[in-house]
Amino acid sequence: MLGIILYALGIMYTPGPVNLLGLNIGISGNAKRSIGFCLGVGSAMLLYLLVLGFAGAAWIDGQTRIALSALGCSYILYLAIKIARASAELEINGAPSELLSFRDGLVMQLLNPKSMVAVLPITTLQFPAQSIEGINLAIWATALALLAAGAPGSYVVLGSLLGQRIKHPGLVKGFNLIMAALLAAVALSIGWEHVLKPLIASQ
Repeated sequence: MLGIILYALGIMYTPGPVNLLGLNIGISGNAKRSIGFCLGVGSAMLLYLLVLGFAGAAWIDGQTRIALSALGCSYILYLAIKIARASAELEINGAPSELLSFRDGLVMQLLNPKSMVAVLPITTLQFPAQSIEGINLAIWATALALLAAGAPGSYVVLGSLLGQRIKHPGLVKGFNLIMAALLAAVALSIGWEHVLKPLIASQ
């Protein structure tokens, strides 16, 4: 059981597109408005854990993963552009407020290939190995979803602490541009690793 928690912590709390956006939200001073975003992330993970836990991994085959990854790559690039434009337009608040909604957290995490990478070993290997099924599966899925919601939340807190030390508008905008560039790099990495490589290998 401890192995499931350690695995989830390791994969959910490492830097990724959702956590990087959380960091940007914190630096931009929008921490108090990020609760919906974090809950959206947790809800997406809960959905994946329940669907794949009860129905099995057959629901997401190779072609479906490629399609979801392509959508996720596009969505992350969209978010990166929004953040970069906010900085270019001299908005001190960095991450646009419309990126802080429950819907954005839900959609971003559903389309994040890292979500599938995190959930598949749990639902197909670790849950069966520990005989976690039925109501116990639902309880575990809920607990892990709360853990997932805390991942961007922890990056929001970290960003807030950094943001309190960075008062100069130029520095804030510089950080926003760096976050936008990192998100774009993550999107391109996802595009290569989860879309182009599988398509090339299938030919």
